[in-house]
Amino acid sequence: MWFKKQRTQDVNANVDTILASLNSNGIELGIDELLPYQGKSSLLNLAPKKAIEGHLSGNYLARTKGRGMEFDEVRHYQTGDDIRAIDWRVTARTGKTHTKLFKEEVERPVLIATDLGQSMFFGSKLLFKSVQAAHIASLVAWHAKKRGDRIGGLVFNELEHQELKPRSRQQGVLHYLHALEELHNQGLNHWQEEAPTSNQYFIDNCNRLRHLARPGSLVYLITDGTHFDEQVLLPLSQVAQHCEVVICQISDPLEHKLPDSHHKTSVSITNGSLKQQLLLGDLKTAKKYQQQATLSAQLKQRMYQKIGARYIHFCAGSSIEQQLKAGVSSWIN
Repeated sequence: MWFKKQRTQDVNANVDTILASLNSNGIELGIDELLPYQGKSSLLNLAPKKAIEGHLSGNYLARTKGRGMEFDEVRHYQTGDDIRAIDWRVTARTGKTHTKLFKEEVERPVLIATDLGQSMFFGSKLLFKSVQAAHIASLVAWHAKKRGDRIGGLVFNELEHQELKPRSRQQGVLHYLHALEELHNQGLNHWQEEAPTSNQYFIDNCNRLRHLARPGSLVYLITDGTHFDEQVLLPLSQVAQHCEVVICQISDPLEHKLPDSHHKTSVSITNGSLKQQLLLGDLKTAKKYQQQATLSAQLKQRMYQKIGARYIHFCAGSSIEQQLKAGVSSWIN
């Protein structure tokens, strides 16, 4: 008995240590816990995975070719080519006119859409999913700032949304972080209320994101996937046609498997609107619960793939730094 008690105390002490390192209590959100991610931006790599189309000068290479900063190739001269781009050395060597082609550098705004709906205000081990979402958004924003990208996007819940136009430098990051803090505190005041069954707020904000995202943008959607259904596929698919979309899904350990128990204990669980009784310590119940969780996760992944988005899974049960360093997070193209 003493061993079990000591083990519980050790686990709690470890959680307290991690929370202290994150400047967080796991439930509330303050700007002080988001600022340190500026020094951890190397954990991410926002280099584009597909060619970017655009017209402004910037840090990334567009698919289109013309006079720009980066030489691409030499090919036979074609009618309409700029005679100033003729490669006279190759032309003299081959006896046929050749012209130089260049890749044009374009600018890429980074848009972060963070879902702070009521389903995000849950955590069984370390952090609320909503807090983890804010930490991920902060890491993405600081990394984008380091690369010289403009940062903007959406922060939203059932009651309100804040739309932030892409801004450059530190101003864009701080603007976004303050929006996270404000809407998180608002949501925290309502998190114990009965959760709405409709996902209309999520659909509305996916449509807002569609209007906000310009071709060539990198779009991060941070959510727990609770409100994903066929209705949200259309606006997000339209975004993915012209932008690179990355979906960060956050889950809690309790959403994957029931906690171990040496004795059969009946417990009541709820998602804010539906209530259910579960029997801990029963192998049949635990197996069925885990199977249902696996099927639900697979369904969400198929929807992400329909959209044409990349997918990364984060757990709210450990810090994102631990997960990224250990390679725990799973990517699906």
